[in-house]
Amino acid sequence: MSDYYEILGVPRDATPEQIKKAYRRLAREHHPDVAGPDAGEDRFKDVSRAYEVLSNPEKRRMYDLGADPSSPSGGMGGGFGFQDIFETFFGAATGQSAQRGPIPRARRGQDALVRLDIDLAEATFGVHREVHVDTAVLCPTCSGSCCRPGTTPRTCDVCGGRGSVQRVARSFLGQVMTSQPCAACHGFGTVIPEPCPECSGEGRVRSRRTLEVDVPAGVDTGTRIKLTGQGEVGPAGGPAGDVYLEIRERKNDTFVRRGDDLHCTLEVPMTAAALGTVLTLDTLDGPREVDLRPGTQPAQIVTLKGLGVGRLHVGGRGDLHVHVDVQVPADLDEEQMELLRQLAVLRGEERPDTRLASSHSGVFAKLREKLAGR
Repeated sequence: MSDYYEILGVPRDATPEQIKKAYRRLAREHHPDVAGPDAGEDRFKDVSRAYEVLSNPEKRRMYDLGADPSSPSGGMGGGFGFQDIFETFFGAATGQSAQRGPIPRARRGQDALVRLDIDLAEATFGVHREVHVDTAVLCPTCSGSCCRPGTTPRTCDVCGGRGSVQRVARSFLGQVMTSQPCAACHGFGTVIPEPCPECSGEGRVRSRRTLEVDVPAGVDTGTRIKLTGQGEVGPAGGPAGDVYLEIRERKNDTFVRRGDDLHCTLEVPMTAAALGTVLTLDTLDGPREVDLRPGTQPAQIVTLKGLGVGRLHVGGRGDLHVHVDVQVPADLDEEQMELLRQLAVLRGEERPDTRLASSHSGVFAKLREKLAGR
């Protein structure tokens, strides 16, 4: 931050008249029309800026407190802030130095999120898959050193390897010593005189890798599998990040998954439901028999134990619930209709009485209770 009192050549307790008088004298002396455009323009701008601040009581008060009202940010001059105050005045008390050390050039790489699509059978039994990931790997030419082979990093001439430079700044607490990252080496303390031609001094290059992963049984959409250390290599050969595989399960045309259980619908003729039968159902474990008792009702559920999805991390499997859908024929011929009329007479159902079923005992209520686990 410029010393505006020094620019105008007045003491810090100068009166407004003294400041105005000094400005008029210097403005005439350094005006570009008098001193020439090359010699007086910059000096004239400094004088005008100093007068603009010191002639305004509010701006002068802010300047005396250590802020520069003429700067674009209007904040503490020259980058001075409260963090510098804390480090300067309290660093010694805590056994810490206000001077920052060099920043490590090698840093940890970022994590990667990869989506993995699987089908229901793979989610049920688990599967071994290969996953292709585009990521950063260690540079094969410099092995992460960032330098051309045969060369090494050089200690920064500006900061002497400290990674920061010190300067004196004025604040409302007086003059204090502050430190900031070295602009020449960006805080690393070293510079790369000859960067590696393959990675351009990054220590890593982009490449496609193939990862092998064992997807456990029981995973579901949204499940994430962590592959530690399989992410991108950090700058300058820093530690690699992680890869997270996010599972997305494809929909199945036959089975619907609810947690660890599977549900499907089995269509049976009205006669088979009334008389009872044994049907064969193709499950994820192969063909299985479904025993329908005589008088099986619509929406009745037959449960096949242990034929559901594997339980993640705990072992075992859920169940397969078979929902019976009784098909009522709609294309009866005259002979079939006559047989049904005879059956209705035998059962006394020529003119059945209508009655409303309880909302707690109907087939739909039973279905809701079954799906809710009650």
